[in-house]
This record gives sequence, structure tokens and C-alpha cells, in this order.
Amino acid sequence: MGKMFIILGIIFVVIGVIWTFIGKLPGDITIKKENFTFHFPIMTSIVVSVILTLIFFILGKFR
Repeated sequence: MGKMFIILGIIFVVIGVIWTFIGKLPGDITIKKENFTFHFPIMTSIVVSVILTLIFFILGKFR
């Protein structure tokens, strides 16, 4: 039970750090025209994908 709380705490810290930087990473695309704004967070998507992969890998080791 203790390990699960530690892992859950680490997950929340990682989510908090990611949430702070969402949309602000270099590599995110933002196109602003007169009446149109398009934002596609490519780098943010890659970072979130890598972190989720690591989390699921770690959780898989504990099973």
C-alpha cells in the first residue's frame, strides 16, 4: 500500500509539472491570423507520451 501511495504521489507531481508547461514548450505550433488561431502542441504531446509510457512501464513492473 505504501508503494502505491509513493507512485501516486510521483504521478501527481509529474502531472503538475506538465500542466505548468503545456503549450509553452519549444516545438509547439501556434498560427495566428486575423480571425483564426490554431495551436498544436507537438512537443507537449511527445513529452506526455514518454512520461505516460514510463509510468505504465513502472506500474507493470509492480504487478
